[in-house]
Amino acid sequence: MGLFRALGSAAKSTLADQWLEMFYCETLDTETIVVRGKKRDRSGNNKGNDNIISNGSRIVVNEGQCALIVDQGKISEVCAEAGEYIYDASTEPSIFCGSLGKGIKDSFKAFGRRFAAGGEIPKEQRVYYFNTKEFYDKPFGTNGLIPYQMTDIATKKSFTVNIRCRAMYSYRLADPILFYTNVCGNITEDYTTEKIDKVFKSNIQGKFQKAISAMSMKGYDLMQLTGAGDEVVEELNKQLAEEWVNRRGIELVTFNFETIDMDPASQARFNKFQEYAAMSDPNISLGMMAQAQAEAMKTAAGNKGGAMMGFAGLNMAAGVGGNMMAGMAQAQQNNMMMNQQMQQMQQAQQPQQPMGGGAAAPAADSWTCECGTTNTGKFCLECGKPKPAPAADPFSWKCECGASNKGKFCQECGKPKPAGAKVYKCDKCGWEPADKSNPPKFCPQCGDRFDDNDIVQ
Repeated sequence: MGLFRALGSAAKSTLADQWLEMFYCETLDTETIVVRGKKRDRSGNNKGNDNIISNGSRIVVNEGQCALIVDQGKISEVCAEAGEYIYDASTEPSIFCGSLGKGIKDSFKAFGRRFAAGGEIPKEQRVYYFNTKEFYDKPFGTNGLIPYQMTDIATKKSFTVNIRCRAMYSYRLADPILFYTNVCGNITEDYTTEKIDKVFKSNIQGKFQKAISAMSMKGYDLMQLTGAGDEVVEELNKQLAEEWVNRRGIELVTFNFETIDMDPASQARFNKFQEYAAMSDPNISLGMMAQAQAEAMKTAAGNKGGAMMGFAGLNMAAGVGGNMMAGMAQAQQNNMMMNQQMQQMQQAQQPQQPMGGGAAAPAADSWTCECGTTNTGKFCLECGKPKPAPAADPFSWKCECGASNKGKFCQECGKPKPAGAKVYKCDKCGWEPADKSNPPKFCPQCGDRFDDNDIVQ
C-alpha cells in the first residue's frame, strides 16, 4: 500500500478521478498534539466509518502536520509534506518525511510494518494527524535556590552564589513515529500538551542544574547566562536525549530567561566583593579618599566646638588616610618590583640569541672537514669526504658480540671483561702516561706515587 501525490500522479494512475472518500484534519490549535483524521465521501457525508480506508481515497495534509496511517495498530504509511495524496492499497508503502528529516525514516524502519495488501480492505485502519509546530509559552521556574559558580568579568575571580531562575521555553514533536509508538498509541480522543507538560517540565528541572553547570565551566557570569538561551537548549537536549528525544520524539526548541536573581546573602557577598575589588585599585581609592576629605572639611568648618578643633580632627584623620595610601602605594611598588624580578628570571632562563651582525654559535653536532668546511651531516658539503670516526676511548673494550663497553661486564650479552694489561691514570690530578700500561713511579704533575689506586681499567 502506498500514497501518491494527487496532482502529480493522477493522470498516470488508474485511480485518477475515482476517489471514494477524503480524510482531512481541521486546523490544529496550539495545545493539540494528535487527532484522528475525519472522513468525508464525494457527497459530503462525513459520518462514514473512520476505521476503513478505501482503495483510492484521498488524504489531505496541511502545513505543520504529519499524517500516519495505522493498520491493525501498526504504522504503515507516513507523510509529513503538505499536499493531497491518493491511497493505493496494492503498492508498497511510501514515506514523505518533509522537514522531519532522516530520523523519521529510521524510526519507520524500526516500528513500521511494510507490506502490500493486494487490494483487499484490512480489518481496521486509521489516519492520525500530528502537530509538528512549536508549542510556545511554557513557563519554567527553579523549585528553590541552586548554586552557580560565577566568574566576575572585571576581576576574573570565581565564587559561588545561590540563584533562582524564571524562564519560558518551547518544544516540538520531532518524531511522530516515536511519539505514537511509545506515548499515545491508538487514541480515540485528541491528545493535548496538558498530558505531558507537567512531566516534561519536571524533567527539565531535574536536568537544569547540570545544564547551567556546563555554562559555568565556560566562565559565564549571570548577565552572560541570561543571553545564552541557545546554548542552554543544546545542553538540556543532551541531558534529555535518552528519555525524551530518542524515546518520545520530543525536543526542546527555545529557552529564554526572564529573570536570574541571587538570594540576599549572595547579593550582599557579591556587592562586597566588587567593593573590595574597586578599593584594590590605587587610583579609585585615592579618588574616594579625596572625596571623603572634602566632605570632612565641610563638616569641620561647621563644627560647634570651633573650626580649629574640627580641623585638628581633620588633620589626624588625614594622617591616618595618608598612612593608608602610603601603605597601598608601597604594596603596589612591591608588586611591580616582584613582577620585574619574575620577568628577569624568565629572560635569564631563555637561551641567549646571537647579537645582530655576529656569527652564530656552531651547532653541537657540527664537525670541520680537512678542507676547512664546517658541516653537520655525515659528508662534507664542499668536498664530499665522510665525517671522521670519533677517536676510540682508551678505557673502553670490545666484547666478542661486537658491543663497546666500559664496565666489567658487557651491556649486551653480559660476558665479563677479558683479562688484559692494566691502565693507569693519576687519581690526584688526572694525568695520563703516554704508555698507559707502564706509568712512572711518580706523577710528573703532582708527585703522587702510582699504585693500585691509580688503576682505572
